[in-house]
Amino acid sequence: MKIECKDCGAEINAPDDAVVGEILTCPDCGADFEIASKTEERVELKPAESIGEDWGQ
Repeated sequence: MKIECKDCGAEINAPDDAVVGEILTCPDCGADFEIASKTEERVELKPAESIGEDWGQ
């Protein structure tokens, strides 16, 4: 299934067996998106949360 990147407009390919919560990365800009919901004909993405390193603090 093809999805448009919300950052750059490039095409992201979601595998047919992708599941909610899976992270997809845009091949053009490198932005990470999480699958928020999925139906037979539509996949909704949301920006993936990035957790910074704590450097042992």
